[in-house]
Amino acid sequence: MTTIGILGAGQAGATLARVATAAGYDVVIANSRGPETLRRLVNDLGRRARAAYAAEAAAAADFAVTAFPYAPGDRLPVQELAGKVVIDNNNYMVWRDGNFPDVDSGLKTVHELRQEQLPASKVVKAFNHVQFHERFHLRVPSDALPAIMRLARPAGAPDRKALVVSSDYPEAVELVTRFYDDLGFDAVDNSPLSESWRSSPGTPMWRHHVDGQSREELIRNLQRAQRSVISTPAAAQAKGPMPA
Repeated sequence: MTTIGILGAGQAGATLARVATAAGYDVVIANSRGPETLRRLVNDLGRRARAAYAAEAAAAADFAVTAFPYAPGDRLPVQELAGKVVIDNNNYMVWRDGNFPDVDSGLKTVHELRQEQLPASKVVKAFNHVQFHERFHLRVPSDALPAIMRLARPAGAPDRKALVVSSDYPEAVELVTRFYDDLGFDAVDNSPLSESWRSSPGTPMWRHHVDGQSREELIRNLQRAQRSVISTPAAAQAKGPMPA
């Protein structure tokens, strides 16, 4: 049975663990405070889940998830994740994370920066535009479910939604495509990581992240995206001098 190492037990990590175990995956989940603080969560998740320290979760994983925002000083289990697919569901939020000059200037995406933190892993951007919480404005009882559950549909359903996957590694895209399918979603490949800005907050596809979009709609919205560059002194320095 496939084991997922989930690093981060906040709303995203805990909810992803819930849907993954329901789909038949085994989960080893970790946070920054130690496995004893996750006892209630793993009891709720059932026999397919256990808690561990981050390095143990990474070592046990067939593939892993970094369910926390990127930060330059992150200390990650690089050795334990070597050679493995690592799903990064982070979004670049300046109000939360501060400014990263390489991202602001358009030189790199935040997921390329994560790949640099894990040079021996196969980083893939996924699950970044589906909500792991209830719908803000409840219309019907099902809106109280996290969107990752509420929007899921069986393969072939006419109202099935699609999610983006971006990576520099085709095998990582294939793995996430299968994982999406197991959880009830189609996949749209928006590779490589340098193109992953197309599914960032504020882009045309992002405007549909609450209630989802079909595969055809998602492809069209990704194509419509225009890159936004933040002009700051630090970003200008990262981009380099203008040609003479």
